[in-house]
Amino acid sequence: MTTATGIGTFTVRPLDPVEDAPLLHGWVTHPKAAFWMMQEARLHDVEREYMAIAASEHHDAFIGVLDGEPVFLMERYDPRYVELVGLYEPEPGDVGMHFLVAPSDTPVHGFTRAVITAVMEQLFADPATRRVVVEPDVANTAVHALNEAVGFVPEREIQKPEKKALLSFCTRERFAKAVAA
Repeated sequence: MTTATGIGTFTVRPLDPVEDAPLLHGWVTHPKAAFWMMQEARLHDVEREYMAIAASEHHDAFIGVLDGEPVFLMERYDPRYVELVGLYEPEPGDVGMHFLVAPSDTPVHGFTRAVITAVMEQLFADPATRRVVVEPDVANTAVHALNEAVGFVPEREIQKPEKKALLSFCTRERFAKAVAA
């Protein structure tokens, strides 16, 4: 699927755990990816993590591409089975999401917002998706602002095994209203 933004046109392809591991390793171990919690990961750790995701029927990973260059990682998961089991009451049509923008030496103003917008469009392209659920670290104020910009509303803090997270939701209607503004 492709998504046109003010930055350009993003395409999304399934992640290949073996082929993409070296690229992802550079992204998830970069200092800007501290909230991804893989700073100390070795290449085989990254490959193993994404092989497990690829094998899961409830979790998928994708690479976002702009002008032929991989520029972001997107994960989609079913919160009934992954990440949020027992931490909230899932509703029909809930889809969990993670995204990571590739580090860049030449940042482009508005790029990360264009990425999260493209990610949300990808998720809402599935008519079964009623709302998107995220659980970023409570200390990740930059992503909270991005989430709010595309229509997420925080519900409450939750304690996950690896972090204290801000459980937030975005309905299809809130997303449409946010990106139309």
